[in-house]
Amino acid sequence: MIWALDLETTGLDARLDAILSLGMVPIRAGAVRWGERFYALARPPEGVSLTREALRVHHIMPGEVAAASPIEALLPEYERRAAGAVLLMHWKPLDAAFLDRAYRRTGRVRPRTPIIDTVSLMGRYAHRQQFIDPGTTTVPTDLAGARRHFGLPAHAEHHALYDALATAELFLVLRQRLGRDTIRSLR
Repeated sequence: MIWALDLETTGLDARLDAILSLGMVPIRAGAVRWGERFYALARPPEGVSLTREALRVHHIMPGEVAAASPIEALLPEYERRAAGAVLLMHWKPLDAAFLDRAYRRTGRVRPRTPIIDTVSLMGRYAHRQQFIDPGTTTVPTDLAGARRHFGLPAHAEHHALYDALATAELFLVLRQRLGRDTIRSLR
């Protein structure tokens, strides 16, 4: 089982910023299982506030997160879904750093789950395309651009659940294009 995961945050620095929402979408037997999705808002810890820039990006309002549980209360649900699975992220360094920080706040270490990064897969794809056709133009690595490159439809960007779905769909295309049959070969 693979769980595509995406986070929306107050900023891009895991040391200073916090998780605002968590979205997870499973892939099983080569298909997205939308009915098993998970999405939750997370209240930032004391001292971390929503900036205007963050509001412009993800449209999560202060009142919405004020009524939400802290991310630490959502970690058991994350663990339940991720246990024994492979995680799928678009730009692993960012989301993994925020998860690590959330776990450190609880005095725990994030369970080590294998992670596939679609940005890395896009790099593999670009390298392969350059080898096959040296005149190939640059392949985009941003989520929306990568999806456009493969003819996937636009999605609601900067929403954790829809970005997780978009990542899952991108992964399925990349897996087919790269000719990889096993998760082990994609890590």
